[in-house]
Amino acid sequence: MRIALISEHASPLADVGGVDAGGQNIYVAQVALWLVREGHQVDVFTRRDAVGQGVTTLRPGLRVIHVPAGPARHVPKEQLLAHMPEFARQMLRFCSARDDSYDVVHANFFMSGYVGLHVKQAFGWPLVTTFHALGLVRRQHHGRDDGFPDERIAIERLLARRSDLVIAECPQDADDLMRLYGADARRLAVVPCGFDPGEMAPVDRQQARTVLRIARDAFVVLQLGRLVPRKGIDNVVRALGELRRTQGVDGRLLVVGGDGARPDEVCTPEIGRLRRIAEEEGVGPQVHFTGRRGRAELRLYYGAADVFVTTPWYEPFGITPLEAMACGVPVVGSRVGGIKYSVRNGVTGFLVPPRDPRALARRLGYLHRHRAHADALGRAGLRRARATFTWERVARQLAQAYQSVVPVVGAVRVSPPALVVAPLAS
Repeated sequence: MRIALISEHASPLADVGGVDAGGQNIYVAQVALWLVREGHQVDVFTRRDAVGQGVTTLRPGLRVIHVPAGPARHVPKEQLLAHMPEFARQMLRFCSARDDSYDVVHANFFMSGYVGLHVKQAFGWPLVTTFHALGLVRRQHHGRDDGFPDERIAIERLLARRSDLVIAECPQDADDLMRLYGADARRLAVVPCGFDPGEMAPVDRQQARTVLRIARDAFVVLQLGRLVPRKGIDNVVRALGELRRTQGVDGRLLVVGGDGARPDEVCTPEIGRLRRIAEEEGVGPQVHFTGRRGRAELRLYYGAADVFVTTPWYEPFGITPLEAMACGVPVVGSRVGGIKYSVRNGVTGFLVPPRDPRALARRLGYLHRHRAHADALGRAGLRRARATFTWERVARQLAQAYQSVVPVVGAVRVSPPALVVAPLAS
């Protein structure tokens, strides 16, 4: 198949770990790569956010097309909707100049879906949508402080009705789409996120600690990913204080991520907030911020940890728990969204309520006291990750989903439309 992936703010080429660069960037990059490895041709459309960006060929059959829409610099994703009509016009112009058609368009996030609806309207190509996060669910946790315009909800409702297929990333995501948006179960498919076994695999813990200069006998808790409030890292810091006060365990928390390679509070304001909480909890010296790290280094950080913790308030899926499991590390995660799907409570780790540092501290204390059981949980997580969550498996499931909405692969293309982006009818 010839596949167009749209990912307006999450480029597959971005450095992951910043405020607007996380799981969706990894998802788009890996899905594109593995679809090409399966023999498909993929173009990824993403917004141009630097001068000089054009069409980048990553390998035969895989291109990243930087679409001029708004200023050629970073713009927070909460402010990008105003530039989506121009994104749609530019993508229509690019598609009109092609000698062949796309068999399917896969939009990632609601703004990409807005563009995808115009492409579907113009050419008749099937539209598949993955939301990655839902505005109505976010507002249950953030209220009006989530930063996105009200139009988001209307666009998501439109996408739920007009997409040929909606990809939910876990059963909770599917339930939210049906319950809150009226999505038709017959046009829903559940396809999870994944990991690359060539990138994430177990390493010797002591060797990893030697490389990272971590004490051999430390009890190491790892938090890795974007540093934004909804990820609940403050909950992990408070749990570290609770662990010390109630169980006498001096754990060491590694916080990997940020908007720069150095843990700079100006570059990443969340670091400053978390440091203040650590001081309040009396664990300032035990909390270490590393800054953003390259993908090649992450395996060492996972491998050095006794436990990986992720306790966001809301998480549509969550790739980092999979990566930790793929490295043989037990996971303690909040009982929300995709985490309660990927982590088997009591089998590959533990689930705890979000925003409950005492419950988290109890589980951390248990894992500290029962190292053999912790290792067994890690091994079970490795087996589950390899059996269920590889990107190769994900790409094959997506290809099957695409084929369900593509009646004839290689069908004759529709005549190019006039390059006018009109408001979408509800």
